[in-house]
Amino acid sequence: MVSCVAPAGSPAIAKPTFLDIARLAGVGTATVERVLNGRGGVRPPTVEKVLAAARALDYPRRLPETHRGLLRVEVILVRPETTFFARLSQAFERVAAALDASLSVHRTFLPELDPVAIADHIARPGLRRAGLILAVPDHPLIRTALARQQAEGLPVVQVVTRATGLDAPYVGIDNHSAGRTAGLLLSRMQGRGGSVVALCHSGLYQVQRDRIRGFGDYLREHGRDDLRFVRVLFGHDEGQRSGDLLLEALRTWPDLAGLYNAGGANASLCAVLRAHPRGRDVFFVGHELTERSGAALRDGVMSVVLDQAPEAQARRAMDLMLARLGFIEGGIENPPIRFVTVTPENI
Repeated sequence: MVSCVAPAGSPAIAKPTFLDIARLAGVGTATVERVLNGRGGVRPPTVEKVLAAARALDYPRRLPETHRGLLRVEVILVRPETTFFARLSQAFERVAAALDASLSVHRTFLPELDPVAIADHIARPGLRRAGLILAVPDHPLIRTALARQQAEGLPVVQVVTRATGLDAPYVGIDNHSAGRTAGLLLSRMQGRGGSVVALCHSGLYQVQRDRIRGFGDYLREHGRDDLRFVRVLFGHDEGQRSGDLLLEALRTWPDLAGLYNAGGANASLCAVLRAHPRGRDVFFVGHELTERSGAALRDGVMSVVLDQAPEAQARRAMDLMLARLGFIEGGIENPPIRFVTVTPENI
């Protein structure tokens, strides 16, 4: 027979009371009693708060089956046609498959250049959610909508992109460091001098601004006299537009020696460089390892790929959310995700 009595001298572990749970959830004890005894009559958002508080306090009783499946985490993304966001979406799908049965993950894609639509969905999602993970552009309307949701107690985690001034965990690589790494590799590995250009979305994303700033900082501080950083180009991560900008750069600067792409549309840039007579003379550093960028590395069109591991970002973002919801005890450390430097020699 196993004794349930604590050894002499050891402190007794107090079972959380309904009052403890009510204080943490910000509700009355009668509401806690109705939820934990499965008696109904409580609004779903309040049920979610009570269950999250009970889990956070390690309430020792099995929670009612009637409430299983109620906790939904929404992930808001943009541009499903791009390789990076497709990888990120698939990563969240795999993470969701391994979660507790009382949690579900709902992925929503919204138009990247419509902050009104994104803000409206954040404010009025049309579904109950216990938490929100998002990778959307920074915009005042979006920040306002997020701040209101946080004020109502909704946990928010940012992945890939960071909203200015929002008090919510951010998951991503050290983008300034990534830009500096691109500058270092270009300076050390490009054997000839000439002009250098960088390409990004439009300044819309803080993470890409940080990459460009890091790239420029390194070239200014440690660059070579024969490498001149002449222009930042804005391709909006659109293939045709980015390719046209690169063609124009090759015409404008016949000595073009370096290209750093801080955003998307690598495939179109590679197509231009493959077809251009001087294309393989350009040292090209880009982001995201895909089948296409891997092939470009192998045939010498791309020089280096910096991969920001969206799978690791999805896992970290979900762990932070699970901790906020009481599914994981203790804090989750959140240092920058390590990016991977890939060359033709280690692909």
